[in-house]
This record gives sequence, C-alpha cells and structure tokens, in this order.
Amino acid sequence: MTDFARVAKFRLGQVVRHRTHPFRGVIFDVDPEFANTQEWYESIPEEVRPAKDQPFYHLFAENEATYYVAYVSEQNLIPDSSGEPVEHPEVMEHFGDFEDGHYPLGHRLN
Repeated sequence: MTDFARVAKFRLGQVVRHRTHPFRGVIFDVDPEFANTQEWYESIPEEVRPAKDQPFYHLFAENEATYYVAYVSEQNLIPDSSGEPVEHPEVMEHFGDFEDGHYPLGHRLN
C-alpha cells in the first residue's frame, strides 16, 4: 500500500528559490506527485532528474531576464530568505500584498 499522506514542505504564496538554478518565485499550486508530461520529465538530464513521488510546485517565477511559470520538484526548492517581493505580473492577480516573506491567498481588492 502506498502512503498518500505526504505533506508538502512549502505552502501556497510562499516565496522560494531553486536550489541550483538562478530563479525564484511564488508557489501558486502543488501537485502531491509528478503530474506533468513524460516528455517534459525526460527532457531533464538523467543525472539530475528528480524522483516523481514527491510534491511538485507551480511557481510564478522570475530571473534577471524574464518572468515565466516553472514546475519544480520539492527537492530542488529552498525557502527564499531575501525578504524581497517577486515582481512577476501574475502574482498580484492571485495573491494579496507581500508581507513577512509570503503572499496571502486571495485577490487584491483595488
């Protein structure tokens, strides 16, 4: 019997960064285990390919050059300790104002 009681380490609205790649973002959705395409999965080099049986996070991500949506395994994320907001334009459409290192759930009312 498989244990489906896995708890995600990170939460919606939390600002995180990738463990090895230079980007950070806000979590807007969580899959309890891998739920993307096999083609996407196989595009990751085998030596760094994450296990599928862990939470995967959808991020409004940014780096120095652009904004995008990222899909990242839990093992490749760490909390962002910069205290800085994320500038991705979709963040404010889905979350409230940045406070204490995270974004509260809910739409802004302005």
